[in-house]
Parts: sequence; C-alpha cells; structure tokens
Amino acid sequence: MIRRQSAKGEWIPSEGKWPVDPQEDVEIDKGRIWVDGCFDFSHHGHAGAMLQARQLGTELLVGVHSDEAILENKGPTVMRLDERVTAVEACRWATRAIPKAPYVTSLPWISHYGCWYVVHGDDITSDSSGQDCYRYVKAAGRFKVVKRTPGISTTDLVGRMLLCTKTHFIQSLEKRLAGEEGPGGEDERKEAGAQMTQRIKDYATDATGLAPGCDVWYWHASRPAKYRRTTTSQTPSSGAPRPGTSRTLTEGTNAAVKEEKGNFHQLVEGKGVRPGQTVAYVDGGWDLFSSGHIEFLRLVTQTEEDAAKERGWYTEEAKQQRIEQSGADYGPVFVVAGIHDDEVINHWKGVNYPIMNIFERGLCVLQCKYVDAVVFGAPFSISKAFLTTMPYGTPSAVYHGVTSFMPLSYDPYAPAKTLGIYKEIANHSFQNVNAGEIVQRIMKSRAAYEERQRIKGEKGVTEEAEKRRQELQREQSRREVERQFGL
Repeated sequence: MIRRQSAKGEWIPSEGKWPVDPQEDVEIDKGRIWVDGCFDFSHHGHAGAMLQARQLGTELLVGVHSDEAILENKGPTVMRLDERVTAVEACRWATRAIPKAPYVTSLPWISHYGCWYVVHGDDITSDSSGQDCYRYVKAAGRFKVVKRTPGISTTDLVGRMLLCTKTHFIQSLEKRLAGEEGPGGEDERKEAGAQMTQRIKDYATDATGLAPGCDVWYWHASRPAKYRRTTTSQTPSSGAPRPGTSRTLTEGTNAAVKEEKGNFHQLVEGKGVRPGQTVAYVDGGWDLFSSGHIEFLRLVTQTEEDAAKERGWYTEEAKQQRIEQSGADYGPVFVVAGIHDDEVINHWKGVNYPIMNIFERGLCVLQCKYVDAVVFGAPFSISKAFLTTMPYGTPSAVYHGVTSFMPLSYDPYAPAKTLGIYKEIANHSFQNVNAGEIVQRIMKSRAAYEERQRIKGEKGVTEEAEKRRQELQREQSRREVERQFGL
C-alpha cells in the first residue's frame, strides 16, 4: 500500500489504495460508529465492546489491525488477519470490518469511512512508544468510552493455555446464575449471578443491540445423559482409553444409558421461530470460538438458504407476504446451537479443556449472526428423545462437520440419521482452525507468547498510570470550570 503522511504523523492510504471500498470519502454520519482493535480470538470481551458501540449508533464499522502492526506494538498474534476479519464480520452488531486499520487510530481513516465517533473501553491502549493509541481522536472530541468487559482478555486466555489451569470451569451454569455456586459469600454469588444473567440477555439482542433477538434455553437432564452415549449403534473400537482420560470414565461411555427427554428451561425469550422457517440444530463445545466454527455456521445457513431459494422463498410475492404478516422480512432458517457443559468437554478432551467455560463460550455463540437460539447444557450424544422434545419440535435438520479429535465406539448422531434429518458440512478453508489448533500455535511459539505476557504486564502498569493521569486532568478541568463560574 502506497502511503503519505499527514501533518499529525498519521498514515493515510493514497487514492484508490484503501483496504476496502469505498475508495472515495464517505459523508460523515454521527450515527456511524468506529471501533478498532486486534480482535485476536473472537472472545466475548470483543463482542461486548462492539455491542455497546452499536447501541450508540445505527452502523458499526470495525477496524482490524494488521499482523505486522500488532507485532510491532504488542507482540505476535495467534490468529491471522483473515481469521480475525472473519470473526469480526460474523458479529451480529458489526456492519462491516475494515482490515489493516492503523494501530494508532487515525482521524483521516475514520473520516474517510464516514464515522464521527470512535468508541473504546475505559482502559488505556498504548502503542510501542507508550503513547495513547486514541490521542488524536480524544483531542478532536470524537471519542466515547464504554465499559470494558471484566474477567476476559486475549492475555487471560493465553495464560490459561500456558499454565493449563482449570479454575475457570463452571460446574453448573444454572446454579451459578442463581447465585448458588461460585466463589465468595452468598451476597457476592447472587450479585455475580445477576450480572452474568444480564450479560446473557444483553448478548441475546438483535442486530441493533437494543431489541430481543436470540432465544436462550438450559437443558436439565442427568449427568450420564449429558456425556454418555444414548444409542446402541456401534463401530469397531480398540477399547483403549484416550490419553488424559481415566479408564473408568471411558469404560462408562461404552454402555448406552437410558434416553431422557429432560426439561428445557427458557432463560431468555427472543424472536422465536417465524412462519415458514426451517429449524436446524447444531451442537459442539465451541471452545475458543473462531473462524472454523464461524465458517461451519455460515455454511449451514447458506445450505438452508439455497434450499429455500429452490422452493421460492426469495420471490417478491413471498417477501411481500412475510412483510404483511410479520411487519418485516426475515431469513428462511432458524439455527439452534447446543453447547456442552465444561465437564462434558473435559471428559472427552482431557487436559484443561475447555479453555473457555460454558458461560464464556455461550456468549461467543450468542454474538454470532448465524445463530438464532442457544441451548446450554446440550448432550454430547443426542438422542431421539432430546430431538423430538426440543422447544421448536423435531428440527428439520441436524448438521455436523468432520470431527477427528476423538476415536468413538459409537455414532453420536445415529438418532438424527435414523430420523432422516442428519446433514454434513464438507471441509472448508478454515476447517482446521479449532481450540486444539490454537493451543498448538501457542505452544509452538511459547517463548514468544510468554514474552508477550511479560510485556503486557509491564505495559499494564504504564497504561494504568496513563489512565490515572487522564482522570486527574479531567478532574482538574472540571474544577477550573467550577471556579470560573463560581459553582
């Protein structure tokens, strides 16, 4: 990219060299909001920032820094630029992603794309020289602050991988939400549970971030029904336990358990299934929710949309009929995503998987625009009883991709195949991007990431000092105004 430098030292692409269209300057709209960042792992902290930013306007443009800029200012990325852009574009609150956005937020860049305000969390982000990355937009009065999502960051997740901790696991999400489990005293647990419940409701909103969107459910059933097989269909197996899994638990999965209907409890009421929509069910751990998961979900949606096109869903007559009946048009598919409990994933994968607990993984799935409902506590091995008693009735399709991380002595999707509703998504360009791959990337470059963690800790001290300095400056300015007007 050929660049020229502005008077303030900001780099600006030459005419026709902007990373994505439009190439001509866009008229500024104060409802068009800009956020930017590394977005390394699409964790729920990133989504929370985009949600709050979207609530402040009508459109949200998301600048994504290049791998090179991040390396220079922060350290090595775990995810490539194309993987990070894919994650950002899948967020239901993002209007579009702008790749290769400058690390130090530039007024010419945000103005070119028609944005007036830049939104960022209440923490300080500094460049390689230790200066505030938002100094230019702050000086111009075009900066707005939102609350930083507590308890999660890329640095936290990398730390979990390097240290192999399990302290983030949640034994029972529903009990945690009710304040019956978790650290601290009774009052602290109830307060934490209320905050977690509210966050689920926030992430279950629609594309505006202000109205109901996703349905959220919790499935009650016995522990054996959640992580053991519920089908008698078998394939040959060596019978040896997986590395990192005890023989007792492994042997316990070789015998089918009695099917359970269980009980679906609704946590959040969203838009629900609308007339004519087909219901597609998908399930998984969704750990370190990334481009591999996202591309799978996109392909599920695309497959159903292609089928709907064949049956005339997109004709003008059909569209007008939906608008007359419902007040707005909508898509032909309703995707329900089942999410396994922490103990279920750890039982099958061992070590300290999942890296994200069920609450964190659920928020990641909820923010994805290809998902319409979430079922927490979904079984690893789906049964006919589970499928036929789902809140929306038996789904029209159960989708799955190619899984190779574990040798199984049975088929978890045999009931769906028996019902004739099983469909498989073929391999895709992000097929191998999953939690295991991401952890391997970290481990292969462990020294570099440990150095990143050390630098992040040192920068944290500097950034906290800068944050305090800015707070004192604001307080001093307020007092000067009060003295001036005798307040």
